[in-house]
Amino acid sequence: MLFFGTFSISLFVVLLQFSWRYIDDLVGKGLDLITLVQFFWYATLYLVPVALPLAVLLASLISMGNIGERLELLAIKAAGITLFRTLRPVMIASIIISGISFYFQNVVVPDADRKFMLLYHSIEMKSPELEIPEGVFYSGIRGNNIYVEKKNKETGMLYNVMIYNFASGTSNPHIIIADSALLQTSSTKQQLLLHLYNGTQFENTDNTGFQQGRSNVPYRRETFVEKHFIIDFDTNLNMLEGDTFDEYAKTQTISQMLESIEERVGQCDSLGRAIYEESKRDYSIYNTSMFYSYNHEDMVAEPVSSAEATQKQDKDKAKTLAKTESIDIDTAFSHLGSVKQQQILLQAMQRVQSAEFRTSYQESAMNYSNWFLRSYWVEIYQKLSMSLACFMFFLIGAPLGAIIRKGGLGMPVVASVLIFIFYYIVNNAGVKLGREGVVPVELGVWMSTLILTPIGVFLTVKSNNDSAVFNMDSYKEFFRKLLGIRQKRNIRMKEVIINDPDYGYAETLIDEISSRCRKYMKDKKLKRFSYYLKLYFGKGDSSDIRDICEKIDYLVDMLSNSKKRQVIADLNHMPIVDYHSFRYWRRVRNDMRHIIKTGDKLKNSINGK
Repeated sequence: MLFFGTFSISLFVVLLQFSWRYIDDLVGKGLDLITLVQFFWYATLYLVPVALPLAVLLASLISMGNIGERLELLAIKAAGITLFRTLRPVMIASIIISGISFYFQNVVVPDADRKFMLLYHSIEMKSPELEIPEGVFYSGIRGNNIYVEKKNKETGMLYNVMIYNFASGTSNPHIIIADSALLQTSSTKQQLLLHLYNGTQFENTDNTGFQQGRSNVPYRRETFVEKHFIIDFDTNLNMLEGDTFDEYAKTQTISQMLESIEERVGQCDSLGRAIYEESKRDYSIYNTSMFYSYNHEDMVAEPVSSAEATQKQDKDKAKTLAKTESIDIDTAFSHLGSVKQQQILLQAMQRVQSAEFRTSYQESAMNYSNWFLRSYWVEIYQKLSMSLACFMFFLIGAPLGAIIRKGGLGMPVVASVLIFIFYYIVNNAGVKLGREGVVPVELGVWMSTLILTPIGVFLTVKSNNDSAVFNMDSYKEFFRKLLGIRQKRNIRMKEVIINDPDYGYAETLIDEISSRCRKYMKDKKLKRFSYYLKLYFGKGDSSDIRDICEKIDYLVDMLSNSKKRQVIADLNHMPIVDYHSFRYWRRVRNDMRHIIKTGDKLKNSINGK
């Protein structure tokens, strides 16, 4: 019952968050109750796999927190039953829930997502309900911009109406001004009937489209008493074809996606081979067809001399170059005339531009195919990772509840929400990186699982060993010692005192403590930092400080029964010596002097001075 309760809460939360994304597309469309129920029903089926991990996490946290808070877990462990044995039934339940999640994602969700997308896009294309506001231009009717100064809600009459009709284009609108108008919907709900009264219509008669910058533009003006228009405005909900989204990865099962991937891989291979063969044939560096397209006589350099011998020599050299199988392109190009060189350069530029355009198109086709394949693999891995997330969150929630030992909807809810938000952010980021090809698809989709699974194993081990992972007092004590934060005494006068302290022995003990402090300051040479370092790590001789601290604690415990208010006040000023503090090397001499000074004040307070 607890799991069904947490599942209902989780499903409601994710459905509420989901609804905020589409609320703008639903408002103002005049949808009936059946359509809204279908919309949220398909959305609920789609969100079940998302709510299941959060429900498992929250239910396991609350369950183990309740058992730990009522000390039942302690009794179970005291009876010799290990934590793994205790969690075995719940572990089996979480595995069953993971199977249910996989079934939903592979069988139920694709069909629900297909129907949801059909319904959503049909709603998106549906025309909104006609509600023309006052005092502003309304563009809800396609091709028209309507301004109404005032309207009568009871009769539906519109007053002081201005209409910009863009049926002939945005640069050539028809402007209509009328004193009043009435706008009605036809019986088929596919047209609007616009009745205009006492107005004027302005229409541009120059259809050349060159009106801008002209001082005189011919137009036609028509004054009317009554005029009627029929405007296409389909307010019905027209459903799209059922196979519109069949190729989307989210609307297919794993077997269907694997078939689509295999088909797409075959297309990619064929496309790649075709591109390779075409590039090899057309752009090989050994292709010299451009030069063979010219006659031998064309391959003559421009005469640099008027001598006929020089011209004949250049012409023979060009013929020899043209007949050889292996042609040096730069040499052959240099023996062409300037006109032919320009023609070749122009042809080369055209071929390069054509090749660039073709390569860009081929690159786009290959990139789309790769994105298509990555999207399909992302959806396949998502179905597996979301199913495994139920068991992974059980590994986190159950030991965490046993460690926190807090039931109810307080601390467990906070911990669950924080963990799930972290998982949601990492999962979405990984999926996006994998789909875009920044990281491998496997790494991107399984990134959240790879991060959270070790945390779950760590918490399970710590819970089985009764480790105080979330004991805040231990963390406070650690940072207090690390930062050298000094503790203060808080001694108050007791209302009932059975035995008065022995003030004579207290004075003797104070003198002994003071003498021990003076001797310690003299013998240990407290100015050396190396001594404090050894003392902090436990390698130094701390027996003297320990003995002094024990005597101070005994003195404070004895004098805390005093009826003298000043004695109690002086006891609160007695320092607590913590020689394990990292900052103790700065304070030890001051602490010793403070102990001696406070001891003298105590003796005066005891004697009433």
